[in-house]
Amino acid sequence: MANAEQIKALVKCHLDGDDERFLAIAMQLAATAARQGHGKFADELKKLVDQARSKPLEALAGKTGPVPVVQPRGELAGLLSVQYSKLRLSDLILDDSISIRLKRVVSEHAQQHKIKSFGLSPRRKLLLVGPPGSGKTMTASALSGEMNLPLFTILLDGLITKYMGETAAKLRVIFDAIQKTRAVYLFDEFDAVAGKRHTQNDVGEIRRVLNSFLQFLEQDQSDSVIIGATNHPELLDRAVFRRFDDVIEYSAPNDEQIKKSIRDRLSMFTIQKLDWESILNEARGLSYADITSACNDAAKETILSDAEEVTMSILSQALSARRAVRRDEQG
Repeated sequence: MANAEQIKALVKCHLDGDDERFLAIAMQLAATAARQGHGKFADELKKLVDQARSKPLEALAGKTGPVPVVQPRGELAGLLSVQYSKLRLSDLILDDSISIRLKRVVSEHAQQHKIKSFGLSPRRKLLLVGPPGSGKTMTASALSGEMNLPLFTILLDGLITKYMGETAAKLRVIFDAIQKTRAVYLFDEFDAVAGKRHTQNDVGEIRRVLNSFLQFLEQDQSDSVIIGATNHPELLDRAVFRRFDDVIEYSAPNDEQIKKSIRDRLSMFTIQKLDWESILNEARGLSYADITSACNDAAKETILSDAEEVTMSILSQALSARRAVRRDEQG
């Protein structure tokens, strides 16, 4: 039967996504089992390998093929940034309704060969709307990690130019990349390219950019995941919403989510003596990002004071500081 090295090799192939080598090692196991007199097991394993090889390898992995680029090059270098995320949906604190919808996206992509066999397509065009710091960008990173795909973020300063027709041309380059390279693509601050037409400040170039984007998005038949994220859904053109498979709304955390976020961030310290009613009064209305920053500040203060317990005053002061920053930003 399988020895320790073969088992380690199988696990490594799985982690590396090397399906062909995985199946080759499985055939070696079948041959070893046959030599040792385990004929029935060897035959069953060989049949499983044969069944697997009768399907495209990309279907086995829940993907359409290997990612052909590691870093954006040429013109794409100024339009896309890339990261490889290890974040998972379980690392995020989300409403149950949002979590269910995101898990469904992951599930549909993992089994897309089943869905496509019935002439359907997995959800892959998502619009995330909600206040700053509510988890939209982290969601894109978590989906990237769950699907084991790179996350490409569109660089707006490289995309949007003052020259007529240039932005639309760059959009075409991006959508060509979306077609060629399976990944998660994030259009953050999405309202910059999908704002309403026919506003007071509207100019013809803005309309052309939006029309080009809508056309590219509608025509796209790739296997990539396209995510638009905005803090200002009211600024989006109405035609944008129906081009997406799913529109997911985020909000500021509720009391239970605030508690969980603080406990998770300060799990290495003693926090039993915290007055949760006072803490919640300080934290309500703040975003996840604000609460995380406050917890990080409280943790550093605790470490520098050589203490093991986060005191009420330290955390309260950190939350108050974040609230003051928010007030300053809002004018």
